[in-house]
Amino acid sequence: MQTIITQAEKRGIPPSVPIMSILWLRVALGFYTIGLIYALLALSRREGVLNRIALPAMGLGMVFQFVALTEAVLLSGLTLTSVHNAESLLSLLIMAAFMVAYVVYRTNSPGIVVFPLVFLLTAVAATGQQPFLLTSSVMARGWLFAHITLVLAGYAGLFLSFSASLLYLVQERNLKSKNSGGLLSRLPALQIMDDIGYKSLLLGFPCMTVGLILG
Repeated sequence: MQTIITQAEKRGIPPSVPIMSILWLRVALGFYTIGLIYALLALSRREGVLNRIALPAMGLGMVFQFVALTEAVLLSGLTLTSVHNAESLLSLLIMAAFMVAYVVYRTNSPGIVVFPLVFLLTAVAATGQQPFLLTSSVMARGWLFAHITLVLAGYAGLFLSFSASLLYLVQERNLKSKNSGGLLSRLPALQIMDDIGYKSLLLGFPCMTVGLILG
């Protein structure tokens, strides 16, 4: 065990971050890379086969990221108070909000904005860096755990709303200019994007409010 901890410290991973947790997180990052490439190619209208495999890949990434977070919590306590796990949880919640929107509306268009952010947050978390870690006994209480989770869920809902609103403006401009080619032609109707943005706000603001009250 001492050897493992020493190796972790040499690689810049604090002892409080389980080695396997970082490993699973990096596996998730590998799947999220497919989503990132899809988003970049979609902007240039050359996503091709990635249009069919990006969503399943992101789903698998969510599974491995959930495993990483669960292991970190079980082995190290409520380490969601660390920057490392907070970033990871935020990216997972953003993906969860996106998946719910996909199931309801059957559109992966918000992924153009969502996937790069999820990749970036997970990449930073997967480095194993922890700029700060609060170790007060208060951290072991369920109230703070709920506070952190609800605030991050609020961020996730608000970011999904931002993504939908951004695509709404792009689609509106596209319709006004009567441009019907490429990626823009596959964006959902304005009503769908408006509905996603509105309902995401209905999720985000209450979660943020209750989370702040618990804090």
